[in-house]
Amino acid sequence: MAISIQNIARETVQIESASVAALADRIGADFEQAVQVLSEATGRVIISGIGKSAVIAQKIVATFNSTGTPAAFMHAADAIHGDLGMIMPGDVVVLISKSGESAEIKTLVPLVKEFGNTLIALVGKLDSYLALQADVVIDTVVEQEACPNNLAPTTSTTAQLVMGDALAICLMKLRGFRSDDFARVHPGGALGKRLYLRVMDLARANEKPSVRAEALVQEAILEMTQKRLGVTAVVDAQEKLLGIITDGDLRRMLERGVDWSGMRAIDIMTAGPKWIAPEALAVEALSVLQDHSISQLAVVQDDRYVGMIHIHDLIREGLH
Repeated sequence: MAISIQNIARETVQIESASVAALADRIGADFEQAVQVLSEATGRVIISGIGKSAVIAQKIVATFNSTGTPAAFMHAADAIHGDLGMIMPGDVVVLISKSGESAEIKTLVPLVKEFGNTLIALVGKLDSYLALQADVVIDTVVEQEACPNNLAPTTSTTAQLVMGDALAICLMKLRGFRSDDFARVHPGGALGKRLYLRVMDLARANEKPSVRAEALVQEAILEMTQKRLGVTAVVDAQEKLLGIITDGDLRRMLERGVDWSGMRAIDIMTAGPKWIAPEALAVEALSVLQDHSISQLAVVQDDRYVGMIHIHDLIREGLH
């Protein structure tokens, strides 16, 4: 019999999505208590597991750390060979397990209890050793694994991951963790730049092309050529932005076949151009450029022209 790859994949997704949806009905007072305990912890959150649950624990640790909750991973097997030393007073320990009955978990639980740390269980069996010993239990029971033999951890680890995300988001809300907080712990890469890179960070690296309104078109062309941004601002004596002239404006002028030898910048400029404040996020500038299908954007502060940014500046920073 031929195997339908697509049908198998769809069935896997359906089984896992149904199990994840069912988790919403299991969120109750115990979950709320867990969030409260974690939010009031004076130390870190130590998250541990064995096997595939250990992998999920590492991901939850990463999510907690990046969203304002200090966390550390402790492998359940390594814990009983010295890593228990990382648990300090004030830490909350979270153990993740589907069965709640593995040998490593049974060894680890009484040691954590002896230390006096609060123990939270993310567990898939509510009458298990772990569930019965934990101070707080988060229900991650699933009806079946996506594995056709109902053995390989698939649906169960997805449930653990989702509950970990739910904890992290609740803690973010309680702590008032905002986008600028997120930027502080994500300074690298395009994600960080979206959150902290400002327009003036880019504009100050560029030339500042400008001509007066009465300047001849030849002067505008020379300014555009020297400053190499494909644009020049048109300003008055107080540096107020009156308009801009782009390569496109020059091409359209030439297409009309007019005699431009005596024309002034004010005659061909685009009046009232789009502009942005220097303190605006660079990603906001990108949105303006994309929305209006333009390549350059003037930077204006206190009604004065202070610089220019080009869409290529944003692309170079990975903002596209």
